[in-house]
Amino acid sequence: MVDVQGTVEDGFEPVRDAFLANFARRGERGAAVAVYRHGRKVVDLWGGTKDGDAPLDGTAAPWEAGTAQVIRSATKGIAAVVPLLLHQRGQLDLDAPVGTYWPEFKAAGKERVLVRHLLSHRAGLPVLDTPLTPAQAIDGVSGPAAVAAQAPAWEPGTDHGYHAQTYSWLLGELVARVTGRTLGSWIAEEVAGPLGLDLWLGLPPAEQSRTGRLAAVETPAPPASSGLRVRPKQAVADAYADPASLTNRAFGAIAPAPDENAPEYRAAELPASAGVATARALARCYAALIGAVDDRPRLFAPATLTLARTEESAGPDRTLQVSTRFGLGFMLHGPAAPLLAPGSFGHPGRGGALACADPESGIAFGYVTNGMQRNVTADPRAQALLRAVAGSSPVAG
Repeated sequence: MVDVQGTVEDGFEPVRDAFLANFARRGERGAAVAVYRHGRKVVDLWGGTKDGDAPLDGTAAPWEAGTAQVIRSATKGIAAVVPLLLHQRGQLDLDAPVGTYWPEFKAAGKERVLVRHLLSHRAGLPVLDTPLTPAQAIDGVSGPAAVAAQAPAWEPGTDHGYHAQTYSWLLGELVARVTGRTLGSWIAEEVAGPLGLDLWLGLPPAEQSRTGRLAAVETPAPPASSGLRVRPKQAVADAYADPASLTNRAFGAIAPAPDENAPEYRAAELPASAGVATARALARCYAALIGAVDDRPRLFAPATLTLARTEESAGPDRTLQVSTRFGLGFMLHGPAAPLLAPGSFGHPGRGGALACADPESGIAFGYVTNGMQRNVTADPRAQALLRAVAGSSPVAG
């Protein structure tokens, strides 16, 4: 039995049950989940080992209340908060060409790529002709230069395909050109600091020791009666395995793959993949997007919230090889990435993490894990927790 710590308010007991079941039946190693409802924390649970590659013999360091974790692509949703708030403040025009703010970006036929195309994965730039090394990926110069010089893989604005890695340099450089600040520093000063979030894009040295190690873990087969699929469809598996495919090249834009547990990677400002956060911070951040939290005013005005969850891209995704839906910077609820409800918005992280919010119910959700399973958009552990949240019966208030 895993010693699960934390609190659950009356009516949300199914979330604790699902969290325990993740350890017993779904291969969980160490994880945390948090839920806010109408700006108030109602679930805050953690358990297991701090490090995903630690032995399961009771001797490993436990996951603690303040343990943080690299959240992979769940970072994309946090990063998207920045351009939307800049737009809300009148500092960024979503319908302007990116080259208006970043002149070098106009090269190779990208004069008509709009800011909204970057956020909705419609820029045609999911791959690099020459992948970056891990050192180049985090140096702050090579990535922006590479995407500025890159020719689109399709006519920008006409189709969508997940920008798995290039999102880092596209969004990061745009924000730097508009504000004169890095995206990570903007989040720290304008979002994480005021809200008291244990959330970083660029982990400080003082916080390295509290961050657990990621490790690959197997996804247990679900019961035959569940009807759930563990293995992806053959066409999807083939796309990931084919070195020439858009899928393989998009995820391989950094080669060889970086060590995500290395201090220099955690310290890097890669808004596509390298954010570090607690589950509590993710849920609290999304709660602040949709409503007041602890008497602090909401971050997104109603019009901005509409932008975040209005469909910009939908249908077959050229990169992921499944049908996806995106608003501006956020994934939207759909079969490939089920969230809380049809009006929900958020972002998963490959292998586990998930953060999202549902404005209609006032629910905000955050989940982080150190056990990376073989999935991209719909982790079975996160999905079990979402179903438990939906099946909870909270007391009024």
